[in-house]
Amino acid sequence: MSISYEASGRVAQKRRTRDALLDAARDLVTRGSAPTVEAAAEAASISRATAYRYFPNQHALLAAAHPETVAESMLPADAPDNVAERLDLVIERFARMIVDTEAQQRTMLRLTLEAEPVEPSQLPLRQGRAIGWIEEALAPLRGDLPNADIHRLAIAIRSATGIEALTWLTDIAGLSRDAAIELMRWSARAMLEAAVANGRAADASPTL
Repeated sequence: MSISYEASGRVAQKRRTRDALLDAARDLVTRGSAPTVEAAAEAASISRATAYRYFPNQHALLAAAHPETVAESMLPADAPDNVAERLDLVIERFARMIVDTEAQQRTMLRLTLEAEPVEPSQLPLRQGRAIGWIEEALAPLRGDLPNADIHRLAIAIRSATGIEALTWLTDIAGLSRDAAIELMRWSARAMLEAAVANGRAADASPTL
């Protein structure tokens, strides 16, 4: 089995080099540009040849530089069992992260919208991470709702949060960022309550 370039030899030094490239890329994204591997290498004072060993193309660089990639879960280690509490924790933390990295998020959104037609998995904002985090919050519903319904609920909640929702709520609706976050949390709670209520109603329906 082959070993990746980053996993062989001076691993700590390679990790620092990779981090330097990502820091440079994120800084360039924050300024509104779509950095190429060459641009990130120049900004980080790293040779182009070295940079390409870590990121073979711009898509790989931008996907790795996206703020959401640094988190594997939005739940704390001592997450509660109550599904409403879990969901609120995830939505608030996700929304706060979006606000804290808003400049990068807006640039990534623009790049996604302007991108040439490619596979969705190649676009930084279409990795499905947030849906996974929301489904993790909704895990206590398994057994009460079909998996397909939980997935559909997660997609619905995701559609009302994130940078897309923040952009509309602040730029079009004129809300402050704090008010936008509160509305995202409210929307998530409302959708959860509706899904649970519909599930209970379906269970109570007589079999024909």
